[in-house]
Amino acid sequence: MPTILVVDDEEKILDIVKSYLEKSGYEALCAGTGKEAMALLKSHAVSLILLDLMLPDFTGEELCRKVRSMPPPIAGVPIIMMTAKVDEASVIRGLNLGADDYVTKPFSPRQLMARVAAILRRSGVSGGTDPQKNCVLSARYLTVDQENRRVSRNGEDITLTPNEYKILSLLMSSPRKIFTREEIISAVKSDEYDGFDRAVDSHIKNLRQKIEEDSKSPRYVLTVYGMGYRFGEEVR
Repeated sequence: MPTILVVDDEEKILDIVKSYLEKSGYEALCAGTGKEAMALLKSHAVSLILLDLMLPDFTGEELCRKVRSMPPPIAGVPIIMMTAKVDEASVIRGLNLGADDYVTKPFSPRQLMARVAAILRRSGVSGGTDPQKNCVLSARYLTVDQENRRVSRNGEDITLTPNEYKILSLLMSSPRKIFTREEIISAVKSDEYDGFDRAVDSHIKNLRQKIEEDSKSPRYVLTVYGMGYRFGEEVR
């Protein structure tokens, strides 16, 4: 049973989301502050975090940054931000910090459950099958073990968010193909996702910082201007 951590300082929202999560077959943990959330992350195996941006002790962005800086496996836990900030700049800022998706308040609990299921499915928690899962992709010093969902460079493990992992696997699966932003969104996100093209750019930026020796002169994830992205090395 996947465990979902819900972080929000509004008790009513915590109660509603917790109820829907439990009806959907998940175990729900609730935290009203960032400090409570950090304590729960250290004491429980959490599969996904639903994170409000406005918390009483520190912001959701700060909590997201703290989670991504923690050691594995916590650093790789998927994060869906719940926010009343609908402007593009706020969304992009959250994605740049490592969030995997976002929902805007007020939101439909049923849509939120669909987002949760989609993220867990992509991260392999829900046990869905992946036609490319049982293989290892290698390119120079970079290796993606799709069966165990592990990424390493020079033999050292790299922690990727589910979206970053999905993008890297997609590009490496067809290294000569140029993927448009729309194709990447379609492969990475659920059908109900209504994000911006720049969200893809944010994930690419974060991915490069983790896998490239020099993120400003990438050799793995290349930009094809006016078209999209492709993988820049031979894949074995």
